[in-house]
Amino acid sequence: MDESLRHESVPYAMKLSKSKSEESFEHIFHEYWPAIHRFLSRMVIDPAEAEDLALETFYRLYKHRTDHQDDSNARGWLFKVATNLALQSIRSFKRREHYEINAGKEALIETPNEQPARIFAKREEQHLVRMVLGQMNPRQAELLIMRHSGMTYKEIAKALRLSAASIGPLLIRAEREFKKQYQVLTQEEEI
Repeated sequence: MDESLRHESVPYAMKLSKSKSEESFEHIFHEYWPAIHRFLSRMVIDPAEAEDLALETFYRLYKHRTDHQDDSNARGWLFKVATNLALQSIRSFKRREHYEINAGKEALIETPNEQPARIFAKREEQHLVRMVLGQMNPRQAELLIMRHSGMTYKEIAKALRLSAASIGPLLIRAEREFKKQYQVLTQEEEI
C-alpha cells in the first residue's frame, strides 16, 4: 500500500468511530428519553409540542456537555431543563388559547361515546393548573412539577442545588401557594 494513502485513510477511519462523549450522550438519550417525553406530554398536553420540547431538552444537554462533560446528575439536569421549557410553553399559552379552545370543541364533537362532560372537565382542570403554575414563582412551580413527576426529594435537591432537608418545607409552601392561587382562579372563573 502506498504510504501516502495509508496516512490519509487514518483520519477518515477516526471520523467513523464515535467518541466516548458521543457514546455517553447516546446512552443518556436512550435511558432518559421516555421519561422526559412522558413528563413533557403531561405538562403541555400537545404531543407535537412535547416532542419538540423533549428534543430541545436533549439538544441543550448535548451543547451543555461539550462544556462540562459531567454525567453525574444528568437526570436532574434534564428534568430541570424540561421543567423550564414546559413553564415557558405554559406561559405562552394565552397566544394559543383560541386555537386550543376550538380544537377542544372539535374533539368533543368527534367523541360522543366518551362522556364529553368528563373530558371537558378534565381539560378545564388541566388548563387551570397550567395557568396557576404559569403565575407562580418559578422556583415553586419547578418544585411542584418535579415532585409530582415522581422525583425524590434528593433528586430535586440535586437538580436545584439545594439541601435535601429544605425540599420538604419548600414544597409545603409551594403547595399552599398553588392551592391559594388555584382557589382564586376558580372563583374568578365562576364569576
